[in-house]
Amino acid sequence: PRKVRLVTDLIKGKSVDAAMVELAHLPKRAADPVAKLLASAVANSGGKAEDLFIKTITVDQGTIIKRSMPRAHGRAFPIHKHTSHVSLELGSRESSKPKVQSSKVKS
Repeated sequence: PRKVRLVTDLIKGKSVDAAMVELAHLPKRAADPVAKLLASAVANSGGKAEDLFIKTITVDQGTIIKRSMPRAHGRAFPIHKHTSHVSLELGSRESSKPKVQSSKVKS
């Protein structure tokens, strides 16, 4: 989770398009699964990717898969494969075009 948080902290609060570009050029191993998660969240939202931004993204510790590595003299050393649970929430930004209200004045 600690290494995945390095990636998610970079894209928190950014628009979806900017986050996808940044994840595509990031040399971290966790960037590809996070990009896949983000693409899935955009597809499930049903909205346009231009109007969406990353509202919250959290990384929690998942299960630890326990394996063992055979060593000399019949011993076994433990291998712990850590996993992460990533939660992502998208928000939508309204069009920031200024609305002009006109009122007619009778004179």
